[in-house]
Amino acid sequence: MAESTAPKVTGLIPMAHAANVRRSVDLQWVHLSCDQAGLMLARASDPVIAGQQAVLFYLYSPDLIALRVHLLAKGVKVSPITYSDYMPKGEIRAEDPNGSRSAEPLRFLAC
Repeated sequence: MAESTAPKVTGLIPMAHAANVRRSVDLQWVHLSCDQAGLMLARASDPVIAGQQAVLFYLYSPDLIALRVHLLAKGVKVSPITYSDYMPKGEIRAEDPNGSRSAEPLRFLAC
């Protein structure tokens, strides 16, 4: 069997918004990271409403350009690569391939 040459996603960090990050860390989370797993908490800019809570998923790839080309070839709607101060190696966003409008776009970051 031939080995797959599809670009790899090598990491995933979900980011949940919290009204009070310190309280969430102190009361809800025993470990924020363990081995290869991680969780990112961000202070919410608006009141946190449980039924409307969004969790963002940040996926990491060592070859963001190849991954973007691969996703586009598979029919996934993917943004152009953007570069920012907080992500100078690049970031792309992809809509849920199942068409869910309630889901936040996936964010793929170069690592």
